[in-house]
Amino acid sequence: MRVLFCLAGLHRVARGAEVAFESVARHLAAAGDEVTLLGGGRPRPGDPYRFLHVPFVDRRHFERWPALPGLRTAAGYEGLSAVPGELARYRPGDHDVTVTCGYPFENWILRRPARGGRPAHVWVTQNGDWPALSGEAEHRWFGCDVLLCTNPVYAARNDARWRCALVPNGVDTERFGPGPGERTRFHLPPDRQVVLVVSALDPNKRVGAAIRAVADLSDVVLMVAGDGPMRDDIDRLGHDLLPGRYRRASVPAARMPALYRSADAVLHMAIDESFGNVYVEALATGTPVVAHRTTTTEWILGDHADLVDTEDHGRVVAALRAALDDTGPLHRDARVAAARARFGWDVVSAGYRAALLDAVAAHT
Repeated sequence: MRVLFCLAGLHRVARGAEVAFESVARHLAAAGDEVTLLGGGRPRPGDPYRFLHVPFVDRRHFERWPALPGLRTAAGYEGLSAVPGELARYRPGDHDVTVTCGYPFENWILRRPARGGRPAHVWVTQNGDWPALSGEAEHRWFGCDVLLCTNPVYAARNDARWRCALVPNGVDTERFGPGPGERTRFHLPPDRQVVLVVSALDPNKRVGAAIRAVADLSDVVLMVAGDGPMRDDIDRLGHDLLPGRYRRASVPAARMPALYRSADAVLHMAIDESFGNVYVEALATGTPVVAHRTTTTEWILGDHADLVDTEDHGRVVAALRAALDDTGPLHRDARVAAARARFGWDVVSAGYRAALLDAVAAHT
C-alpha cells in the first residue's frame, strides 16, 4: 500500500498530530508499506519512509491575525502558507491513500480532481471533528473516504454520515516509562512535590485554573511545559499566585519522558480534548493524572486517574492531594501496563492500517 501523510508541521514541530503521524508512518514503513511524508521539516537519517520538504510559516507568526473563513485560527494561516509547496510536491498517482488532519487546505489539496483519479483519503480528528459535523461556510466542502476518530464521542456522532474508524493516539513505550527523575536538569527542587502541566497556552486549556488549584497546595511547585498566545498572562498569574513555586519552559520532545518522571502528578484542566497525548504519556511513565471527567478521558484512562469536574475548584484541589499521596508501586505498575497494552504505537499503527485499507476498498 502506498500511503501519503500530509501536514505542514511534520518533521518541524512535535505537537500531538505530528508525533502521531510520524510514529504511525515509521511503523507502517517498517512493516513493508511504501510511505511518504509531506511537511515543513527536513529528512532525518534512519527513517524508513520518504520525506518531501515544503516551506511554510509557523503559526506563532499569525497569533494576532484576524479570523476569516478558512483562516479562523493561526493554524489556518499556517496551512495556507504551505499550500504552494504542497501543490508542487503532491502527485496523486504516486499514492493509494492520503492522510491528514488539516482543514481546509490539506483536505482540499489531497482530494482535488486529478487525471487518472485521485487516491482514497483518510481525515483524522486530531484537532477536533468540526469540519465533518458542520455544513456551513468552508466546511461544506469537506469530504473523506474514512473519518478516523481519535475518541468514541467523535465516532458515535459521525457514524451516520461518514465511514468511521475508532483509533486512539499512542505513546512510544520504549521512551516513556517509569524511572528516576532529572529534576536538576529542569531546575526543579529535589525536596518538594511537583505538579506538571503539559499544555499549549490557549484559553481552552485552562492553565490559569491549574495555577489557582496548585496555589491552594502549600509548598508544591508547578511546572508548566508549553507555549502559546497566552504565555504573558499565564506567566504573570503564575508568578503572582505561586511566588517561588512557578516554572515554565518549552521542553523539547526528546526531554519530555524525563520531565514526566520528574513530576509527582500531572494536571490537565482542558474540558474538551480530541484525545490528549498528555494522558497516555503520563500513563506510560506511571505518573498519577488529574483530569476532567468526560466520556473520552474515561475511555483513555479508565480507573488509572483521578477524574473530576475540573470546573469545581475544590474537587481539583482534593484530587491533586490524593494524586500526590499516590506513591506506591502497585498503581504505578498498573498505569504502565495499561499504556503498553492499549497505546503502544504498534497497536495504534495496526488500527491505522486497517482504516487505510478500508478507505482504499471503499474508494475503489
